[in-house]
Amino acid sequence: MPKVTSGVFPVFDIKFKIGTEGRSSTEAEMALIKEMETFQIAIDGNVEEWNPMEAEGWVRRLMTGKGFSITLNGKRHVGDPGNDYIAETAWKAGLECSSKAEIEFPDGSSLKFDCVVNVTAPNGGDSTAVSALECELMSDGKPDYTAA
Repeated sequence: MPKVTSGVFPVFDIKFKIGTEGRSSTEAEMALIKEMETFQIAIDGNVEEWNPMEAEGWVRRLMTGKGFSITLNGKRHVGDPGNDYIAETAWKAGLECSSKAEIEFPDGSSLKFDCVVNVTAPNGGDSTAVSALECELMSDGKPDYTAA
């Protein structure tokens, strides 16, 4: 993938990887998640607010915490290591749902993070449709963001 240094880029140039051996995954065990069609990053900031007298009624704010989740929607692809790992996590609980994830952006930046895999649809759809696979990769701790 050529590095994007200016302008817009297609969403399909963003690469998602999941650790197929959970939190103990090595770099070699990070697999692309095939057949994903849409994704959304949602950042949830914790903002503390207060109203000191010297601000004359104007509120003060400070970001005191953050979390994020990546929602992926796509198709179930049996035999793909990343897709299989996500689908199998649907039937697990506790630490068996904990893994590592990576996102490679077209500008050369990357995001690596520990996550909890929350599968919301391991299969399903209309009788004439390709079976669905949908999940959230929910951050667990501070991510490692590397700028381009």
